[in-house]
Amino acid sequence: MKKYFKHKLENLINVSKIVTIHYFEFEKNFRTEGESHDFWEFVYVDKDSILCYAEGKEIVLEKGEILFHKPNEFHALAANGKKPPNVFIVSFVCKSEAMKFFENKKINVSNNNVSLIYNIYNEGRKTFNIAFSDPKLKKMQFLKSPTLGGEQLIKNYLEIFLINLLRSQTENNGKNPVFIGEKEYIKTQIADVISLLNDSVYSTISIDEVLKKTNYGRAYLMRIFKKETGLSIMEYFMKLKIEEAKELLRDRNLSIREISDRLCFSDPGYFTKTFKRLTGHTPSAYRNRALQL
Repeated sequence: MKKYFKHKLENLINVSKIVTIHYFEFEKNFRTEGESHDFWEFVYVDKDSILCYAEGKEIVLEKGEILFHKPNEFHALAANGKKPPNVFIVSFVCKSEAMKFFENKKINVSNNNVSLIYNIYNEGRKTFNIAFSDPKLKKMQFLKSPTLGGEQLIKNYLEIFLINLLRSQTENNGKNPVFIGEKEYIKTQIADVISLLNDSVYSTISIDEVLKKTNYGRAYLMRIFKKETGLSIMEYFMKLKIEEAKELLRDRNLSIREISDRLCFSDPGYFTKTFKRLTGHTPSAYRNRALQL
């Protein structure tokens, strides 16, 4: 009888420790003093742009781009003074040889890989007590009841993310044409709706207007949108408005009433109620916390 052969699985990238997981919503004039440490760190811009300083060089990082800081590299961070940016920063220990590829690398991250960054952050929040936009955080404390397997998923998502980036930068995927599948088609439809909602953040839009401008069926569109995003179209639209409100609140020039009016809320009271429901803070409390950073 033939014996089965057991293949030993080799690790290309092995993340041994997680140090910090951050999602920062900086004000437009935010600046760090700079630091260096004996572990890796990456900075990914989720909104607008930011200035990174590494080894004496200034690097502009735009939305969708990621920059890696290697161990013991002195680096600093600053907003551009024009718009308040949103930034993911993850630091970790990894001594795999393949990590040398990421030294001094700035990479444009595809949408599929961006979802892995969100997975890392979401698992982090279910595992650790991650303070709100705290740049001085040195040690993440475990939650009293962390989610089952959260640490392992953080490690796995991070390793998959790094391997995917490595592949995207080193492999030739060829130029053969491919047919778009059902999943890709649905993503295209969702992207059309989200683009329309983004364009309407400073105005109003109804479901009927969305359907008219996209030519999709009501029941079908509402079903696939909720399935793909977890939110109804109007819930998603309100989320976009609140995200825009957070950016305006981090700019000191506008009052809460002015922000409410700009985003076409019916009145400041409704704006405050909606903001607190979606963020857990009143607009005033959010502004005060953001400006303390």
